Amino acid sequence: QVQLVESGGGLVQAGASLRLSCVASGSIRSIRDMAWYRLAPGNQRELVATITSVGITNYADSVKGRFIISRDNAKNTVLLQMRSLKPEDTAVYYCHAGVNSAPPGPIGYLEVWGQGTLVTVSS
Repeated sequence: QVQLVESGGGLVQAGASLRLSCVASGSIRSIRDMAWYRLAPGNQRELVATITSVGITNYADSVKGRFIISRDNAKNTVLLQMRSLKPEDTAVYYCHAGVNSAPPGPIGYLEVWGQGTLVTVSS
């Protein structure tokens, strides 16, 4: 079994910065793409940023130039550095990973989600 645990959310004022962290643990052979999504009340889930296993990144237009996604493959960790936060960034942020799993659990490819961490940006 593989788990993702996010941390780093909180309440900040507009213009502030936050860093989200997501750590994968369990029966992991390797991790493919990792990503951050967010879900705001009344909105659909939005893909915020992705990073491949070799560090190629992609961002939603709404966060380009403000957010940076990075990963540490040795620590099975993905980070999201968020700067110049806006009230419209308020959402629950979810970590996602494509994992090649290892024994003793099921062997194969797993789509794994974290439990989410709330980011609230006040104006």
